[in-house]
Amino acid sequence: MDTLPATSAERPLFAMQFTSSPRGARLARRLAVRRMEEWGYPPSSDTSGTVALLVGELAANAVRHGRVPGRDFALRIALDAGSRLIRIEVADASASTPRLDPETVAGPEDETGRGLLLVEALAVRWGTAPRDPVGKTVWAEILADLVVTPTGVPSGP
Repeated sequence: MDTLPATSAERPLFAMQFTSSPRGARLARRLAVRRMEEWGYPPSSDTSGTVALLVGELAANAVRHGRVPGRDFALRIALDAGSRLIRIEVADASASTPRLDPETVAGPEDETGRGLLLVEALAVRWGTAPRDPVGKTVWAEILADLVVTPTGVPSGP
């Protein structure tokens, strides 16, 4: 586990590798929610829910479409408290990049095919980048809600 402590000079950061399996994707989502709570966003908050959904979708895509036998996927979440920007990155060992095809619409009974549409709808922006030495990173950024202090005054985390 690669977790850096948050100090006033550092951005809060969570980074960890997971087995490329459905269980690894579920664990990534659970730990993301736990980290968001530590950063001041309880599981019931919109911010935590959005992060959970994005981590879940990106991790599931890494497992389903980006899995290379014997390789893990990596999750990285960074919070810029000043701008309230949260960046979620999921990296896998496959070089194939995901594409959002607006012409392809999942049917009401389809169990797949909506992940990138959800990412597109919830993220301020998202994209892909090559990963050195192999693979790719799919990233998404969201704006965090303001945290309300016990005095009722909004503030950043």
